[in-house]
Amino acid sequence: MTSLKTLAGSIALALIGSGTAMAQDAVQNDSFEAVLDRGVLRVGVQGAFRPWAFRAPDGSLQGIEVDLAQSVADRMGVELEPVVITSSNRMEFLRQGRIDLLIGGMSDRPDRREVVGIIEPAYWTSGPTLMAREGVISSWEDIEGKPVCGKQGVFYNRIAEEEFGANVVAFGGNTEGKEALRAGRCVAWVYDDTSIAADIASGDWEGFEMPVDTVFSNPWGVAVPLEEVDGIWGAFMTGMAYKWHADGTLIELEEKWGVKASPWIAEMHESLEYDDSYLSN
Repeated sequence: MTSLKTLAGSIALALIGSGTAMAQDAVQNDSFEAVLDRGVLRVGVQGAFRPWAFRAPDGSLQGIEVDLAQSVADRMGVELEPVVITSSNRMEFLRQGRIDLLIGGMSDRPDRREVVGIIEPAYWTSGPTLMAREGVISSWEDIEGKPVCGKQGVFYNRIAEEEFGANVVAFGGNTEGKEALRAGRCVAWVYDDTSIAADIASGDWEGFEMPVDTVFSNPWGVAVPLEEVDGIWGAFMTGMAYKWHADGTLIELEEKWGVKASPWIAEMHESLEYDDSYLSN
């Protein structure tokens, strides 16, 4: 049976010998080998964003992204060390080597690809949707001519107004806008679907639902150090990302954490194939 280190070397030779744009000295394997030598995988995750990554009452980190990180550690045969990151420090933590991998709700954008190595395929997406009392809204067309709560400055408001004819009542913060919904001052709250899913999963919004599909999908990518995205570490994580989709891991995590099933994840599950020998050990 091939060890992971031998597998890493084989992948490196294959990449070098492929004659693609990669030069031999550009193929790096620092993170992959460092994790195996250390016996610990350090993964940056969000710390207060249920159900993706949050503190449980016992102080442990739990959530979808922690489960994904654990699957990587299990595959490598090492221990997992989740590291709480923020939106402002997550890419710097990866660049500084304070974490080996980033699974932290990061949108895949061209400017970020210049800083960190974003892996394809994406593992999640986000975009505008609605939260409303159960049974009030069944389609986007139901908000036409009605008051919809939103947050000031968020471009999702324009979509609700221009595409669906809503009368958006914008508030300075999320809390004010959502409490206005709870008080019946509007028929729905328009915002990012990941945030709304987190609210519903929190248990604080019983009787409310996310009744309509997301208008468009903004992909979230796992990231490795930029210089390793085309090397062993990047190739390994690409295999893991395909596996999460193809074997139904992400669908299982939606069910486990009470997240409304995403049509995008279902479509990816049907369209992507995964050869387990790619990550065999």
